[in-house]
Amino acid sequence: MRKLLWLDDLRNPFIDTEGKVPPIIDSVVEWVLNYEQFVQWIEKFGLPDIISFDHDLADEHYTPEQYWSDYQKSKEYQESQNYQEKTGMDCAKWLVDYCIDNNLKLPTFYIHSANPVGADNIKFYLQNYLKYEAKFKK
Repeated sequence: MRKLLWLDDLRNPFIDTEGKVPPIIDSVVEWVLNYEQFVQWIEKFGLPDIISFDHDLADEHYTPEQYWSDYQKSKEYQESQNYQEKTGMDCAKWLVDYCIDNNLKLPTFYIHSANPVGADNIKFYLQNYLKYEAKFKK
């Protein structure tokens, strides 16, 4: 049985109203809401087979509606913020460090975030690590 770790503060993976839950046939879905739960779950149970990331894990991360239709303005807004709560990007960075420190391969990942800037940041970060992994960790 495969394990899917679902990181999201709002979206329930068992009520997939947006159609964003990865294929979960023969999978156990574990739902964590924030950075602390994400880290604790992996430290306790090890890497899951699949991780699906949300970026915005607290109210302070949500981009105001007036920026939703303009990617560049949304990006500028988000980059100007000084978040107190950790995001899905922080989880991705922790995950890469965990894989390096423990000589583990990055699990399969999906990004289901409604925040396109945050989703791109996570995607590019993890894809860059996969390139490193393929080149140096044979």
